Amino acid sequence: MLNNTKSTKQLYNCTASEWIRNQPISLSDFTARPFILELCEPVHELRVLDLGCGEGYCSRELRRRGAAKVHGIDLSQGMIEAARSQELEEGLGITYEVGCATDLKQFGNEEIDLIVAVFLFNYLTISQTQECMKEVARILQPGGQFIFSIPHPSFPYMREAAYPFYFEVENKGYFSKRDQLFPGRIWKRDGSWLNVQLIHKTLEDYFSAMKIAGFNTMPTLQELRVTPEHIALDQSFFSPLLDLPLHLAIKVSK
Repeated sequence: MLNNTKSTKQLYNCTASEWIRNQPISLSDFTARPFILELCEPVHELRVLDLGCGEGYCSRELRRRGAAKVHGIDLSQGMIEAARSQELEEGLGITYEVGCATDLKQFGNEEIDLIVAVFLFNYLTISQTQECMKEVARILQPGGQFIFSIPHPSFPYMREAAYPFYFEVENKGYFSKRDQLFPGRIWKRDGSWLNVQLIHKTLEDYFSAMKIAGFNTMPTLQELRVTPEHIALDQSFFSPLLDLPLHLAIKVSK
């Protein structure tokens, strides 16, 4: 199994301050997160767990939308410190802790109403993804929802490594390069970029992981992309990605 834990920690401990924001800045803040948050609705009075919460961008938005309790977990101490710093400023009542998404022993069975994982699984191997989803199924209450987003598995193989978003997968290998780690970049509208990573998995890998975890309802799937509204907002920024499948958002109920 690929040992990616150290590299992920290092990447985000070093770059945590670059992720802090209170409004959309990076590409996926426009092309992914608004759609994921809408899939979460209604969140009023729900107990929410944000896995791979980063500096708390989605945690804060879910709390503002009326979630009764929001708890964020991230592997990176730097990201959690950034999230706690934002919490001190805003006082939303969100709790954050350093933790591992494959071991959620701090939660009891059927304790959580809604679990979100926004671009977490591109940092996990196939085995780790399966372990994480089994833990999610364990702590999610019956009827609860699990909503997660991933880079569209086909996207890295459909364009060159170029602005404003890419993963450098070295051409071919959709099946043969499963579980391999690839670097990437995603740009902000101010011209700066964020370094990201992808442990490549196929669509089949994700659906197999859900099945192994015990999810047996039909998932809702959205292929997220650049929309006409994005082009109207900033044509030069979004148009290089027009008509490409950028991300997947998946919602499944227990």
